[in-house]
Amino acid sequence: MNDVNNGVEQDPPVSDEKDVDTFAEEIAEAVEENVEAEHSADELAALLEAARSKADEHYDQLVRAHAEIENLKRRHAQEIEKAHKFALDRFVSELLGVRDSLELGNVAAQADDADVAKLREGTELTLKMLGDVMGKFGVEQIDPLDQPFDPEFHQAMATVPREDVPPNTVVDVIQKGYLLNGRLVRPALVAVAQAPSGA
Repeated sequence: MNDVNNGVEQDPPVSDEKDVDTFAEEIAEAVEENVEAEHSADELAALLEAARSKADEHYDQLVRAHAEIENLKRRHAQEIEKAHKFALDRFVSELLGVRDSLELGNVAAQADDADVAKLREGTELTLKMLGDVMGKFGVEQIDPLDQPFDPEFHQAMATVPREDVPPNTVVDVIQKGYLLNGRLVRPALVAVAQAPSGA
């Protein structure tokens, strides 16, 4: 009789002894996997606890860092406020000596026997003191007499016909100008030479 029945092949018969061995191996593997799974669950629980502990530690560090940043911002704001409030402190301290000198000169000028030569000398010394104080703080005088007119630093108040100097030369300084650390505070008011109309 053929192994083919109605055109369909049949599997060869399997021995019962082989099925039992295979089944026993599968059970042993399943038990081993279950033990490993339980062991892995304990490890996972330990890892999870360690991760939670680390997360709590990092959260505490974050909270402390945030508080420290807020304190730094507050201190920085207070320092800026003090800097704005007392920015002129040194300048004012230096100016006090100039004021004292002016007051002494004024008292001396009020005396009946005032010596004009000494008053002039005192005034010159006071002006020098004032110039020194201003120089310490970056204030620079613009006195452009006999220099070419510069519209960035000079303001022309008048033009004067002159033959002895080139046109656009500053021939008179009506009011001196000033720079503060290189930035214009006040332009110099000047009279500027122009060529005579007949020339």
